[in-house]
Amino acid sequence: MSEPAFDPYSRTCPSRGLLNEIGEQWTILVVGALAGGPRRFKDLTERVDGISFKMLTQTLRALERDGLVTRTQYAEIPPRVEYELTATGHDLVGPLRALEDWATSHMAGVLEAHERADRESA
Repeated sequence: MSEPAFDPYSRTCPSRGLLNEIGEQWTILVVGALAGGPRRFKDLTERVDGISFKMLTQTLRALERDGLVTRTQYAEIPPRVEYELTATGHDLVGPLRALEDWATSHMAGVLEAHERADRESA
C-alpha cells in the first residue's frame, strides 16, 4: 500500500497547514535555536529575542504536536523541562537555515527596494 500523495497546491491538502506553521517567524527561530541541542524554556526566551512566553509556549506546543520537538520533564526539585528537536525536526533545520541565510544575505537589497518603492509612492 503506497503513501497518500500530498499536494500543497490543492486547497484540501493537510500539508498547507503544516507549511503555514513552518513558515511562521517564531517557528523558524525556535527550530533554529534548538538546532544545537536541547534547551530549557528560559534559554529559548533569551535566544529568540522578542518572543513572549505565551508565543513561545504556543510555538513549542505546535512543534510538539507536529512531531518536530520533544518535551522532557525531569523529576527534580526545582522541576526541569527541556525541549529538543526530533529526527524529523532536525531534517527541517537545513531548509530553514537556507531560508534564514537567504533572508540575511538579501536584506540590504530588500531594504533598498522598500526605500525605492516608498519614494515612488510618495
